[in-house]
Amino acid sequence: MDTKKLLDKPSYPNAINDVKRERTFELSLPALVTGINAAGGEFKEFTELISLSSQEAIFRLDSRVIIGSRLNISLEVPKTLFLENQLKVDISGNVKFAKSEPDDAKRQLIILRLNKNYKIKPIPFRKN
Repeated sequence: MDTKKLLDKPSYPNAINDVKRERTFELSLPALVTGINAAGGEFKEFTELISLSSQEAIFRLDSRVIIGSRLNISLEVPKTLFLENQLKVDISGNVKFAKSEPDDAKRQLIILRLNKNYKIKPIPFRKN
């Protein structure tokens, strides 16, 4: 999915330029997002990342959030040819952009501006 197509100029003119400045990886990784919703209550929701860079994460949420709110993302990076063990990555950031999806007003497209603090932990090998 092309990240540029997700963002339209009238609603957020600098979003496309921000995406161009750094290397962005368009990937589909399952993630657990936690935080405070627009009503002030805590939420926990499973979703998939659409795009990830060193500064931003893009994903969709059913939970309504407001710009500026802090969200936490926990994801597991699978073992690959180059990665010996699975990794658990915990990152957080503040909502930079939130837009209702045109085909589903309940769902929001979120751009999260990531904080520089993050945790990466190896997940030990599990025998079944």
